[in-house]
Amino acid sequence: MPYRDPSSRAVTPQNRGRFGDFDVLDSVDQWDDVTAGVVLGRLMPPGDLAFFSVDEVAIARPLLDLLLEQDDEPRVPILEMIDQRLAVGETDGWHYDDLPEDGEAWRGSLHFLDEDAQRYSHGRGLARLNRGEQAAVIQHVQDLSSDEQAWHGWSAKHVWSLWTRYACTAFYSHPWAWNEMGFPGPAYPRGYLNPGIDAREKWERADGVDIDPVPFADRVESARHRHEGLLGDA
Repeated sequence: MPYRDPSSRAVTPQNRGRFGDFDVLDSVDQWDDVTAGVVLGRLMPPGDLAFFSVDEVAIARPLLDLLLEQDDEPRVPILEMIDQRLAVGETDGWHYDDLPEDGEAWRGSLHFLDEDAQRYSHGRGLARLNRGEQAAVIQHVQDLSSDEQAWHGWSAKHVWSLWTRYACTAFYSHPWAWNEMGFPGPAYPRGYLNPGIDAREKWERADGVDIDPVPFADRVESARHRHEGLLGDA
């Protein structure tokens, strides 16, 4: 079994979770050695960046923080995880035929995003904008994506897919994110005995907030579109 300091605990990103003191690492002794090694390896401090330049980091970091609403510490190190993937060419094995390969698409889209920021803010790049201004620049790309329009000659929908695909893959592969959603980790070799709605294993924890977040998110999105419509009529 890979060594783990008995005092070490997984954390919940930004300490905002719905499952109390649930800790996925309580299950580590139930996993086989290979699985435990992979999971614990994801908790290692990230190494030096090897793909993104300093200027690209200044654009990519606020982009990823806003995509995942990571606005405080502790954060899952999304930028570092994506940087590591791109540095070794670990892509999904495909890319959109109207975009370059993923590494070049990342570099190009970050450059375009900074161009937009400078155009909208009289010469200030994305890193120099406040969080609300950054969100507005990024929101413009999502709006174009929803309308299936082009962005700097590229499909906005495909650029948005590139960003969110890499961001979500990194975030939800990290044990801290598992803490946030109450996921107890790999089922092998332990398995599950109590399948079914509201059925839980003894190591699982009930959601401490009896509110489904999806309808709330739908209401927020609907209100945003109504607000934009009112501004457009003004």
